[in-house]
Amino acid sequence: MSLQYSEYNETTPTPERLPPGTPDIVIARSVQPQSILLLAQQRFGLPGDSLIPFGHYKAKLNMAHVDTSARAARGKLVMVTAITPTPAGEGKTTTSVGLNDGFNCLGVQSSVCLREPSLGPCFGMKGGAAGGGRAQVIPMEDINLHFNGDFHAITTAHNLLASILDNHMHWGNEVGLDPRHVYWRRVMDLTDRSLRYMVSGLGGTAHGTPRETGFDITVASEIMAILCLADGLPDLRQRLGNIIVGRRPDMSPVTARDLGVEGALTVLLKEALLPNLVQSLEHNPVFIHGGPFANIAHGCNSVTATRAALALNDVVVTEAGFGADLGAEKFIDIKCRQTGLRPDAAVLVCTVRALKMQGGVSRKDLATPDLHSLRAGAVNLERHIRNLRRFGLVPVVCINRFPTDSDEELALIQSISAEWGVRAVTATHWAMGGEGATELAQAVLDQMDEGTPEVQLLYEDDIPLAEKIETIATRIYDAASVDFTPAAKRQLEEYEQLGFGHLPVCIAKTQYSFSADPSLRGAPSGHVLPVREVRLSAGAGFVVAVCGDIMTMPGLPRRPAALDISLDENDQVTGLA
Repeated sequence: MSLQYSEYNETTPTPERLPPGTPDIVIARSVQPQSILLLAQQRFGLPGDSLIPFGHYKAKLNMAHVDTSARAARGKLVMVTAITPTPAGEGKTTTSVGLNDGFNCLGVQSSVCLREPSLGPCFGMKGGAAGGGRAQVIPMEDINLHFNGDFHAITTAHNLLASILDNHMHWGNEVGLDPRHVYWRRVMDLTDRSLRYMVSGLGGTAHGTPRETGFDITVASEIMAILCLADGLPDLRQRLGNIIVGRRPDMSPVTARDLGVEGALTVLLKEALLPNLVQSLEHNPVFIHGGPFANIAHGCNSVTATRAALALNDVVVTEAGFGADLGAEKFIDIKCRQTGLRPDAAVLVCTVRALKMQGGVSRKDLATPDLHSLRAGAVNLERHIRNLRRFGLVPVVCINRFPTDSDEELALIQSISAEWGVRAVTATHWAMGGEGATELAQAVLDQMDEGTPEVQLLYEDDIPLAEKIETIATRIYDAASVDFTPAAKRQLEEYEQLGFGHLPVCIAKTQYSFSADPSLRGAPSGHVLPVREVRLSAGAGFVVAVCGDIMTMPGLPRRPAALDISLDENDQVTGLA
């Protein structure tokens, strides 16, 4: 059966015809998407059977049709990161989408790789995560709500392992798991603080073995990290088998492979491993795949999507989560370390509003020009520039412009950036789409023309785990020292004795500060990083240091975004920001 797909309809209202203040979801609906099959054929030369369509406008890429070997990777990789997040917003995803549209406006074959939104923040803090204004990815509602089922597959695989583990203990515990040392919790893709700590298996011997456990959010699952770092199905299966679920009384580890479940987990994730292809408002290809949070995980889209995009494009834009101290550091020290990938350029996103908030201005006063507070808050920008230079990257600073920004404020950021030897470019992609980001795109191309950077990892594999944590804390966060709890010290020693001392570390801390205290804005120095516990993610291939009050199962705010999400009289979704 041959399907007919409609092209862009000239009678459909375009974003520039919509009044100021139009919600993102209305702007997204004002553009008729192209058939994803036709888009892949026209832009990549891929045959129709190279995609697995999920309707007309979403698809998964059949990796059998893409050569992702190093020799086939023709694209240059551009990493987009940002200053420390504030409630004022920085627009990193919006900038990533706009920059990709800007490259395509310049005639450069480019795609952007993003993480998938989690339902937790969609219904909790943010309401949506597909860009904004005229720099969006569509279909916006589908991307924000369920998408192509990847998160459900990860949740199911994670909880299958938990149920197999409990069932194994119920039927005799052949592998000798110690119920006091079972580490594998359950997950769900929602935020629910009531499930952080609980006791399972109550009700008598017929209902399981009682033990303390709890829930994490799906994006904090080790299986999420594994999916995003796996290089193909064999590597996925190997990593899944390496997951350590608990210990025996002699403290030897018990793995998913010991329980014989790695094959079933791989089956559940077989389709989820394939990257998802959608499009921007300007019909440019967008890969959205995987979604580990950057404050509690490594904050990067999947290796599979990145390699596929590099094989099909001349330039690939990829986003690293939250500020550069979290997203960029983990992108380089975890993803790049494990895969051999290296960014060819970096973009550091900031806004006048966010820098003024870093300088102490309240949210209600951000529209008022204030050069003094901007200069005070710019220390945060300077710290991130310095840190990126430590990795061997000379970033291009993107000033994501708001209508309230004064020319003097913009000039001050450009002057400060110039003092650090980096370009600073004002971009208006939120209002103008790709046209508003062509100057930024050209600046990135000019930066890459100056030569391939020698990207340096922050630490060597063979130094002790505690020293790796201290290196990040002192060199990136400007901490004076690290305070390990006695439990954290014992855990680090145990992991090294088990042979995992060579792994990189993943710091789980607040995204709102260089410190573990979210109230310390700007560029705090001399603080102490408190490490309260350490978790081994043997399958993902890193050790997680949990710092301060960070939670791997967030809670909902006083007024969750879910209260504003509904259907209108035409059964269309409303309330997604």
